Amino acid sequence: MTLHLQLLVAFSLAFLLWPSLRAADFPQKPAKIPVILDTDIGDDIDDTWALALILKSPELDLKLVVGDYYKANYRAKLIAKFLQTANRSDVAVGVGLKPEDTATAGQAKWVENYNLKSYPGKVHPDGVQALIDTIMASPTPITLISIGPAPNVAEALRRQPEIANKARFVGMYGSVRKGYDGNAKPAPEWNVKADPKACQKVFTAAWDMTITPLDTCGLVRLRSAKFKTLRDSTDPIAKAVIENYDLWAKGKPNESSILFDTVAVYLAFSTDLANMEKLSIRVADDGMTLIDPQGKPMNVAASWKDLAAFEDLLVKRLTTAVAAENSRP
Repeated sequence: MTLHLQLLVAFSLAFLLWPSLRAADFPQKPAKIPVILDTDIGDDIDDTWALALILKSPELDLKLVVGDYYKANYRAKLIAKFLQTANRSDVAVGVGLKPEDTATAGQAKWVENYNLKSYPGKVHPDGVQALIDTIMASPTPITLISIGPAPNVAEALRRQPEIANKARFVGMYGSVRKGYDGNAKPAPEWNVKADPKACQKVFTAAWDMTITPLDTCGLVRLRSAKFKTLRDSTDPIAKAVIENYDLWAKGKPNESSILFDTVAVYLAFSTDLANMEKLSIRVADDGMTLIDPQGKPMNVAASWKDLAAFEDLLVKRLTTAVAAENSRP
């Protein structure tokens, strides 16, 4: 074989191998998880912390946020202003059921002069239909993070049961072995007790389910140096969280309230810090979530492997600037 032919063969082999060499040398980043957040933001403050954590989690690609459990306009304004403050008006806002409901709660002052029509992004007047359409149109399964009473989700399942085959459900619901404040006696947890019928529909749908009950999420509270780091942060999202927290708390607390809903956000992208159990759960009419062989098998964050590490992760994410690739114009 002549030198010229040898060089030609070598060049051809290198050309054919180049794509695989490039793939090996420059591995692709894991695809982001597309998520929808369904939230009763504006009542307990932990929903605001949870929304902030989603925006600060590079694993998640937030597509839509829908306000649930009525107070529809108040919740939509809170969502829209928070997203706009975070420079994330690429995320759509959905107005929940009973859009004529103009009731407010503890964060009303933060949005008292905010006009929902000024939101630069998309606002869906029918948030339930937007939830359905987003799930059905997604080329990959959506993760639905649900952190409030669930009439929106129940209505979405009534209109289009097929969403349960195209989505994964991750939520903050129930009390399995422990109740509020680590009490050894289980209790009817608010998100379930507020609308047991809606939760019964959600807990019998076909989707894969993961929940954080009070057993884990009821133990999360930032104190001392961890909370001070949040309060002293100049990050725009952390500052918006603290502004809302102070309004909700009617003062300047030196520790957080219990941050139930942040755990559901974490479970959407990792379970490393929690002890997960596969349990069959049934929702009773009184709002209790019972281990029952006839219930739906689901993944339950039953206890913590390392609660302190979760708190550290929460503080670090909320106070660290979002990388340019994770923010939007």
